[in-house]
Amino acid sequence: MTRNIKLLFSVMMTAALLFGYMFHFFPGYHFERLHIFLFNLCTGGTIVLYFTEGLGAPSIRVKTFFVLSFIYAVLSSLELYAPAIAVSLCMIPIVEYIRIKKFSIFPSDFFTTKVPTAMKFHQASLLCLSSGLLISAFAIVNEEYYRVLDFEKLTLNTFFLGFSFPLSLITFSLIFTLMHKGRTPFKRFLKLISFWVINMGVIIFFVFILMESVVLELAVSSILFIAVCNVLIMYVTLGVKEQQKSFLTSGIFFLTITAVTGIVYILLYAFSLNSPENKALVLNFHRITALYGWNLSGLAVICRFNDFPIRLHSGKTILLHWVIVVLLAPLGYYYASAGIAAVVGYAFFLRSLFFSTGTERIPSFEREQT
Repeated sequence: MTRNIKLLFSVMMTAALLFGYMFHFFPGYHFERLHIFLFNLCTGGTIVLYFTEGLGAPSIRVKTFFVLSFIYAVLSSLELYAPAIAVSLCMIPIVEYIRIKKFSIFPSDFFTTKVPTAMKFHQASLLCLSSGLLISAFAIVNEEYYRVLDFEKLTLNTFFLGFSFPLSLITFSLIFTLMHKGRTPFKRFLKLISFWVINMGVIIFFVFILMESVVLELAVSSILFIAVCNVLIMYVTLGVKEQQKSFLTSGIFFLTITAVTGIVYILLYAFSLNSPENKALVLNFHRITALYGWNLSGLAVICRFNDFPIRLHSGKTILLHWVIVVLLAPLGYYYASAGIAAVVGYAFFLRSLFFSTGTERIPSFEREQT
């Protein structure tokens, strides 16, 4: 990945976090959609497509997706829904063209044990990205124009974090790529079952959110938490001992916290403790750890995959990451000074992560998966 591309992505990521705190300076204006979409759709979605194509420079398709996703983020933030729908529908063929070229029209790889779990997660990431764009368009139509399904939570706001799921899946793909092959049938079975539990679990979880069934949401979220713990254990025991392992292990711990806060958020409803203050506290922490903790760990490794090992102290960099995500960023929602500190620290973290010098090249992602 060229220096200019890494600079573009780091600027977009920093801007995304900055928009999360703009309400301190412009009361009454809402920047939440820019905060979410600039990170997980515009930056994250583009990185997934760029990484899938595996070309030295972004193709015209990837560049077009980036521009369209940026326009979509702005339009949805301004609540210009009709053009936003049109833009989202234009992005779907780009994603599907890249997916089909890399894999196939029908995801038959999901149903065979001959294809590595990493490849399954990779294709699922692309499918989730295109289907997420389609569902978001339908959600806007259903909320703003014509009521097809009478679900109160079937809104664009519900799918804010839904666009982060493709990034989550591509990070899982990296994690399973950097695992040794299971030496026993049981370990290989655990890899396969992890793929299905995580993917189907999230899909079912969204259905239960629409149904507003707290008990079923709690049951599925608990199963997903167990699945995440299983992946963590497998990666610690089977993970290849490269510098990437430190970043990805840190990322899984962020994901574990995300899963726990998700369960806590549901429990607040179950025990009628969902005051606006409690809801905001847990939801903001959940969002920060998901986007800027777990997902960013995967995106960072993707952007520097062929550069590892890189000349930076992984321990110090990871510590800075944790201070930003679990301390400064959540406090930023309550104190403008903490928000500014989070953005400055985040920019410094991205500079260290993206622009530290590589010492040698390792086999490409494509060869690892093969």
